[in-house]
Amino acid sequence: MYILLALIAACALGIGLHFLLPGREMRGVIVTPGIATAVAAVVYTAMQWAGVGQDSIWLWLASIVGSLAVAAVATLALTSARTRSDAAKKTALGI
Repeated sequence: MYILLALIAACALGIGLHFLLPGREMRGVIVTPGIATAVAAVVYTAMQWAGVGQDSIWLWLASIVGSLAVAAVATLALTSARTRSDAAKKTALGI
């Protein structure tokens, strides 16, 4: 049941991260929180299987802060790729 706390925290902080990162008009509002939540689920589960207890601070830091870091990098990469793709299409169309 504690995994739900990690997932809710990652999703809520991912929503905030969406509004903090530049280029939000280039992506959907669910991209960043979705990535953060998925990564938090994988990290939390993997660390539980590795034997890290629910009372360990490392479990919570890795699953929440780690997922936000991965989501930020992935979101910036996706936004950058979208910007380059749009620029290339505009150049090809002569706009």
